[in-house]
Amino acid sequence: MLGLIGKKIGMTQVFDENGRLTPVTVIKIESNVVVAQRTVENNGYSATVLGSGSVKRKNVTKPYAGQFKDGNALKTLVEFKDYEKEVQIGDVLGADLFNDVTFVDITGTSKGKGFQGAMKRYGFGGGRETHGSKFHRDLGGTAMSSTPSRTFPGKKMAGHMGNERVTVQNLRIVKIDENLQVLMVRGAVPGPSSSTVVIRKAVKK
Repeated sequence: MLGLIGKKIGMTQVFDENGRLTPVTVIKIESNVVVAQRTVENNGYSATVLGSGSVKRKNVTKPYAGQFKDGNALKTLVEFKDYEKEVQIGDVLGADLFNDVTFVDITGTSKGKGFQGAMKRYGFGGGRETHGSKFHRDLGGTAMSSTPSRTFPGKKMAGHMGNERVTVQNLRIVKIDENLQVLMVRGAVPGPSSSTVVIRKAVKK
């Protein structure tokens, strides 16, 4: 499966040849370096490890820095199983990798919202806003009576919202700029601006 590591720049809009407006997310593809190759003989599976973004060796642990032969370490490492392109350790990949790809799946970390109630977290409707209601933004009943006298795990309740791994599938590639190493995909991508995202060739299209 083809894949790259990118950085979300933000959203904008472009017009196609028919004058139709398309909202797009701009993703910067920084140099993706092939760090390692996993093989069936040595590791039991086939995969390619890509790294992106530099970080000083003194700021990482020795085992982490030991993956890189010389120079600074790479900040982000991602493993792609069954990589479709033949690559060697040290090769640098760019946005042109997706020239023949139409749809991609993008994985990122969603924006953290902190501790939120059930209405914001899950879209609960709440109660009446009338005088004397006493049920405006409350959760409502969560447990059962004497049997089983407890709340089942997984019940939708107030709690931590966001800051979790999210994958958006089947985003169409609108434009690829090889000079700027920029990828434009239709629609929104999880995470704040300047966050790291992983772009993979779509598995369902």
